[in-house]
Amino acid sequence: MNRPTQLTAVERAYQIASLYLAERGTQSPRPVASTAKLRAGFDIALSEHGRPATDVINDLVDASKDGLVGNTSPDFYGWVMGSSNPVGVAADILTSAWGQNAAIYQTAPAAAVAEEVAASWLLELLDLPRTSSVGFTTGATMASYIALSAARFNVLWKSGWNIADDGLSDAPRIPIVISEEAHASIHSVLRYLGFGKNQITCIPVDTEGRMRIPELEKVIAEFERPGIVIAQAGHINSGAFDYIGDIADLAKNSGSWLHVDGAFGLWARCSTTVCAQTAGVEKADSWAVDGHKWLQVPYDSGYAIVRHADAHRRAMCIDASYLNRDELDGRNPSEFGPELSRRARGFTTWATIQTLGKRGIARMVDRHCSCARELASELSRIPGVEILNDVCLNQVAVTFTPPSRTKHLTALENATDQVIAELQRENLIFVSGADWSGHRIMRISVIAGETSHNNVTRLVQAIERAWTKVLTTAETHSAPQLPDTLHQTTENFESGTITPTVNTRLTQRLMFACCSGLFWTLFALTTLIAPPT
Repeated sequence: MNRPTQLTAVERAYQIASLYLAERGTQSPRPVASTAKLRAGFDIALSEHGRPATDVINDLVDASKDGLVGNTSPDFYGWVMGSSNPVGVAADILTSAWGQNAAIYQTAPAAAVAEEVAASWLLELLDLPRTSSVGFTTGATMASYIALSAARFNVLWKSGWNIADDGLSDAPRIPIVISEEAHASIHSVLRYLGFGKNQITCIPVDTEGRMRIPELEKVIAEFERPGIVIAQAGHINSGAFDYIGDIADLAKNSGSWLHVDGAFGLWARCSTTVCAQTAGVEKADSWAVDGHKWLQVPYDSGYAIVRHADAHRRAMCIDASYLNRDELDGRNPSEFGPELSRRARGFTTWATIQTLGKRGIARMVDRHCSCARELASELSRIPGVEILNDVCLNQVAVTFTPPSRTKHLTALENATDQVIAELQRENLIFVSGADWSGHRIMRISVIAGETSHNNVTRLVQAIERAWTKVLTTAETHSAPQLPDTLHQTTENFESGTITPTVNTRLTQRLMFACCSGLFWTLFALTTLIAPPT
């Protein structure tokens, strides 16, 4: 394949990407293609001798376009997903074109320094200890994996065990404490690190999903050795923060490591309106946060931040004679994550932060939190709609309860799912569901970069419209029905096509008898009251 042909393909991809970004507010939030259609588009014959580059790009677009989720739209509220800042996308295009391998400084000097500077900006934005180390990874799941690897190394070291030399099989048992409503990724990460569920203590939570401090205090008091405590900054359903300042004090007094899962909530540290609830977060030993959520960096992007840089390096280091290092080299990215060869993720973070700026990020977080509060206020005015959480961040948990007149209708037993399904059928906005505190909820996450109060107005209208339709449909389908024979007879009478049957003949005779009786009764009354002649 010659170079001009390749460049033409790049130009074509750029045109399509530019158009997609320009239309992000009008795209279908929900994919409209079936799995079968997507497979038919992709599952074509394997090329024997190659094909023209532009044709391949066009075919890729045709096969993909109806299967794309519209999470870059300001009307997308499903899960907790960022919307890819356009400048971040531009930097991502360059990252692919440059093709740098961010393994060590010498394989990608520019990438290494971009990460070094972006890391310092992240610490400033999140107001975390400036000497902390930062690993650039795929997302908060791997960020927690990295941070908890450092935690495991550190707490075992305190117990006189060197995991690098002696492994895990005979290591002292580490006590681990998490919330009973910790994110699913935390359970997965602990399993990856060799910690079984019987080794983990789950602390009961309050109505907002925050760990109860008295119960946590009792558990930590029974630690025989330093352990690992994992707190949450931003509950996935309520947005609530654990009482991290209090938890940090308990962890410190026991010599334990405190990790904070702050996938999206940690960005509240940038806010001017909701920052107060993050008090104490800075006391932790490590933090996990996504770049591809509230910062709007294109997927995939996450950061493992560790207060103790030496523990971070010991847990992650990769050493080989061919991994050359000079005294004048900058940071080695592979010291802070499990990958050696990897994408140069620092470029997109650097560009996105520079584009938005400190105040721009703060305004975005503030706007989203304000939109969430407005949404909750407007929805709570609709009969049958209940907000289950104290809206303290960007998450709104909604449930739908049928009015008293319709509570007997079995068609409304899964009302919340029906409203979600109706919204997805309409396909103007996107929401998703979850189970929480014994309720089926519509979980709304206000986090797309361009979402504004105008979008919230459309969302409220769409939800009210869907809820009304669900109620109307249930009431219509549950209305009392005439018996089949009478219903059929009525239809035939109205159409003039009635065919006499035993039932209809009997009905006719009864009607004739009634009419005759009425006639003679009226005749008798007329005779009695008539004046004499």
